[in-house]
Amino acid sequence: MNRYPVWKYILILVIVTLGGLYALPNIYGQSPVVQIKPKEDVAVTEETVEHIESLLDQAKIVHNHAAVDGDTAVVKFHDLDAQRQAQDLLSKEPTLKGFDTAMNLKPNVPEWLENLGGTAMNLGLDLRGGVHFLLEVDMKSATENKKKQIRADITALLIKEKIPKKKLIWIGDELHLEFRNLENLEKASDLIEDDFTELTLKSNTGDGVYELKGILTEQSLNGIKETALEQNLTTLRSRVNEVGVAEPIIQRQGLERIVVQLPGVQDTTAAKNILDATATLEYRATHMSQADTMEAARTGRAPIGTSLYYETDGTPVLLKDRVIATGNQLIDAQATIEQQTGSPAVSVKLNSVGAARMLEFTKNNVNNFMGVVFKERIPIGKNEAGEMQYKDKEEVINNARINGVFSNQFQTTGLGTQKRAQELAMLLRAGALAAPVQIVEERTIGPSLGQDNIDKGVLSVQIGLAMVLVFMLIYYRMFGLIANIALTINVVLMVACLSLFGATLTLPGIAGIVLTVGMAVDANVLIFERIKEELRDGNTVQGSIKSGYDKAFSTIADANVTTLIAAVVLFAFGTGPIKGFAVTLSIGIMTSMFTAIVVSRAVVNLVYGRKKRLKSIAI
Repeated sequence: MNRYPVWKYILILVIVTLGGLYALPNIYGQSPVVQIKPKEDVAVTEETVEHIESLLDQAKIVHNHAAVDGDTAVVKFHDLDAQRQAQDLLSKEPTLKGFDTAMNLKPNVPEWLENLGGTAMNLGLDLRGGVHFLLEVDMKSATENKKKQIRADITALLIKEKIPKKKLIWIGDELHLEFRNLENLEKASDLIEDDFTELTLKSNTGDGVYELKGILTEQSLNGIKETALEQNLTTLRSRVNEVGVAEPIIQRQGLERIVVQLPGVQDTTAAKNILDATATLEYRATHMSQADTMEAARTGRAPIGTSLYYETDGTPVLLKDRVIATGNQLIDAQATIEQQTGSPAVSVKLNSVGAARMLEFTKNNVNNFMGVVFKERIPIGKNEAGEMQYKDKEEVINNARINGVFSNQFQTTGLGTQKRAQELAMLLRAGALAAPVQIVEERTIGPSLGQDNIDKGVLSVQIGLAMVLVFMLIYYRMFGLIANIALTINVVLMVACLSLFGATLTLPGIAGIVLTVGMAVDANVLIFERIKEELRDGNTVQGSIKSGYDKAFSTIADANVTTLIAAVVLFAFGTGPIKGFAVTLSIGIMTSMFTAIVVSRAVVNLVYGRKKRLKSIAI
């Protein structure tokens, strides 16, 4: 009556064993490390590690272990003081001038466990430490960028439809277009009204003037700002994901600000380089007159419709103002090697809009030249008012002859080193920021504070678990002991699931674990009370055990499903810490149902299932 087949016991044993194995990485803790990574395309070797260790030994800085990890040298330390001393030493060391150094934390998971897929839980900023940034989006630049894009797109549209114009300029938030006759004005008005919904059009045809005004309304301006903020959010998430920061928090704050939290990152300089970078590409037609180019370089005045740029070696080049394609139209970018010369390159793939423009341009310009402008915005420090100042860097990285027709896939060369190609590909994949961002607040949260939170959180789980175990043991005796075994297994399985799923544990997540510990015995309480009720009604011991588990199941399922629905809603609509609480609560509900119903019954069956003539049980 109360027996499981052997396969069920084996299945439970396998699940519990795997749970224990994948929960195991979390007991090893984490160590402070300093990471040393080359700035240029240079390999980190064992000689590099030996040199770093000799520098630390000379400075009498005690370190635990140093090794090559991919393209980075990693040095582990016993404490944070030694880590900070090493960071100061290595960052200023002249022999390591070509390297970047950064402080971080690394889990101490044994290699054999890592090979089995064992990983420690990701810890949030409040537990692991890290950096916190508050960014402000430059909405004025976002609006100006949108105006430039609208002007360029309308110009291209009028050229394509062969509608001549006399004037096309922005005056404030109004775009002024002037035509020679009413027919051209009406044609342009119909086209612009269909394709540029953000503009409200008004025409003026008095006194021989044929003028069309496109006005950016307040609603359109708010839409531009909202789009810029959302694009910056997406871009920042992509950039942080590209460099492998585990479980970052990137979310908007108000109408113009973005909060970025990077757990485990202790070097703010490296983090700011990721967030501030605004690299993109522009593909433009080259003005073919060498005489005009030399004259523009001499006088600094470029012919109408062109702009003067310089190649990386200082050679002047005139490019036409009309942009064929930009980094915003990229679908993918991968660092590669150009087959003919063996030089570093970036293989580019454009979206349908960029591909159509590139195809149209290359069809009509075979044997002409096309320039690739690399645009980068570099932070140069704060002014007297405390505002961050930037320098815009624009250079032509490639000015090559178009040898054939192409559209959505091609290569960009002239990048110098493979490292630069990889960095450019990463930034292009992540996308360009729709508008510059300024860091208005930055904080480094030390891991010592996080360790204090971890210690208190673990203590709260231990106290909660101990109190529940003692209560169940006293009140339900033998069945209380069985419930305690199931509860302990439940905590182990929760930790294993959090580790395997890559969930981030935060303080609210620890609160979810403590809550689940208290809730996990609810199912056993319902079952045990039902068994006692059946015994009072005169049912046999074996019949009471069977009825207790069978009849309480629907009640347990209903209670847990409703709680799970609430947790799913919290995860869907919550942000940051609320999501952490929802994740641990959801996992806890599912593991507690398994342990309270399946595991506890398996133990009960082992203890009492073979005794057919039981007269009483300790419950």
